[in-house]
Amino acid sequence: MSNAAASPPAPAPASPWSDGWHRWRKNRLALASAILLALIIAVCLIGPFFQPAKYHEVTNLELGASAPSAEHWLGTDILGRDLLARIMIGGRISFAVGLLASLVSVLIGVTYGVIAGLAGGMADRAMMRGVEILQAMPFVIFVILLLTFFGRNFALIFVAIGAVEWLTMARIVRGQALELKTREFVQASRALGQGDLAIILRHLLPNLFGVIIVFATLTVPGVMLLEAFISFLGLGVQAPMTSWGDLLNQGAETMEEFPWLLLFPALFFSATLFSLNAIGDGLRDAFDPKSAK
Repeated sequence: MSNAAASPPAPAPASPWSDGWHRWRKNRLALASAILLALIIAVCLIGPFFQPAKYHEVTNLELGASAPSAEHWLGTDILGRDLLARIMIGGRISFAVGLLASLVSVLIGVTYGVIAGLAGGMADRAMMRGVEILQAMPFVIFVILLLTFFGRNFALIFVAIGAVEWLTMARIVRGQALELKTREFVQASRALGQGDLAIILRHLLPNLFGVIIVFATLTVPGVMLLEAFISFLGLGVQAPMTSWGDLLNQGAETMEEFPWLLLFPALFFSATLFSLNAIGDGLRDAFDPKSAK
């Protein structure tokens, strides 16, 4: 019998996902931004249940716009409605539009990009020329016309925004799909007789998941900005509902007399956009293979 002690088994190699999450957790700015974003979402989701003044109630019409006080922590708007309550309900709308419109954008962009990249040849060139033509069009005008024609419907807002935000996603996914389809495992799948749908579901989408998650995270703040711009033009949600863009529009009209009506919604909106961008940048750096040590 050998006197040499049995060597311990080698540790299992860490997966790219575990390595990526480990690098992301070491990013202090991204981690702090995630905590800040979670707090803002919690305030918007849970806060209205503990707020005695409802977002649509006129607390005191004669009071009008009043400065922050013990009764109204962030003051009231020109109709006497509690500003904190309206910021919280506006945050719900803005987050809903941002998330749902981004989901629509991801579904359309990923589907289009994967099909174009896997098809290649003339089909790919024709599909990407179509994307370039659509990107050259003034989509903000398109969204405004769409909302004006069909009315200011909440569901239509996120569908319309998502329908014009998918183009960049399609280009990114298409480029990744072009590279992935030349890999050995995809070629082996074709040799085994697997069809395009099986290759997409079993090989392309799992390998594209990291890229999709990162870009979707960066898409949400862009969608929220577009919704804010639409609401700023008066084409957003209808009263008594509100969004942060609508509150910014109202605050900008009275900023000289009542600066808190613009300051507090702008603080919530800016903190949310900063957090989302920092989280997205952290995810991009963490899951970029080139950043692995």
